[in-house]
Amino acid sequence: MRPDIIAENDQFIALNKPSGLLSIPDRAGEEISLKDILKEKYGQIYTIHRLDKDTSGIIVFAKNEDSHKQLSALFEGRDVEKYYVGLVHGILMNSSGSIDAPIMEHPGKTAKMITHVKGKASLTDYEVLETFRQYSWLQFRIHTGRTHQIRVHMQHIGHSIVCDEIYGDPSPVLLSALKKKFKLSKADEEERPILSRLALHSHKLSFTLNNERFELEAPLPKDLRAVLQQLKKWSAAR
Repeated sequence: MRPDIIAENDQFIALNKPSGLLSIPDRAGEEISLKDILKEKYGQIYTIHRLDKDTSGIIVFAKNEDSHKQLSALFEGRDVEKYYVGLVHGILMNSSGSIDAPIMEHPGKTAKMITHVKGKASLTDYEVLETFRQYSWLQFRIHTGRTHQIRVHMQHIGHSIVCDEIYGDPSPVLLSALKKKFKLSKADEEERPILSRLALHSHKLSFTLNNERFELEAPLPKDLRAVLQQLKKWSAAR
């Protein structure tokens, strides 16, 4: 669960957060978070933004109060270009588009968001990068930073993120569902999923800080690379 460092200087540290690791401590405080790990090494560390626990990819923390103030202003002022990639259910009608749907907290369920006319303005652009029968691999650019924004917007248009237990189907991706002649290894009592976590990755961040341009990119983790490889084989075998 140790994250890889993407970039580091006197102002901030950018890391490639693994799926399953909290960005910052939650209310229960029972699980270790990325911020906890960083505080052990750096002492004081400052939160700029966060990723969902099951989303992997780029996250940035400030190292001092001044850079915290500057970076927070960039994120809040929509001066940061934020790109994600993700696997969704189904084939989209359009190869690209924008989802402009306000988002608010669910009135009856904590930790869940919904699209609603009374919500906060939320805008997500998407582009289809590749299709695999009943799945599509997309790039997203979010212009606002609402909680669960991409997940809510993709549910809104009927193409939820794969393995999304809140906004879609939590079922894992199994090789047996893709390969006609799949046989379980004698060493395994049951099949291991090729993907069982939210198929969403924070891929690129771009911003200008103190007249210096930063273009940060987090490589795809092994599990997402593996599922894409299998989906390509499956689609080619038609």
